[in-house]
Amino acid sequence: MSTITRLKPGPRMSEAVVHNGIVYLAGQVGSPGDSVPQQTRAILAEIDALLALAGSDKTRILKAQIWLADIADFAEMNAVWDAWVPQGHTPARATGEAKLATPDYKVEIIVTAAVA
Repeated sequence: MSTITRLKPGPRMSEAVVHNGIVYLAGQVGSPGDSVPQQTRAILAEIDALLALAGSDKTRILKAQIWLADIADFAEMNAVWDAWVPQGHTPARATGEAKLATPDYKVEIIVTAAVA
């Protein structure tokens, strides 16, 4: 039986789960009410921290799923994403529009990465 490691577990969910050399991050959001670029920067910083905690980093992201409350914010979010994601290590990615947990959230990002 392989080990499952839960990082930052809470009563409802863990922020990340590591299994068989893969880390699965929960959806990350920024501070409610911040702008799209501010929320995106905060989310990516948290992703960096969680990946480091799991023994991985952004060069090892396999897949990213991005939800925007308003798809009209796609370019603003991408400007921050493009500055953060390492060229030559871009993951498979999908972006869609969805109602998020509260109207104050504008961006949510979920990633799956290989553990180093």
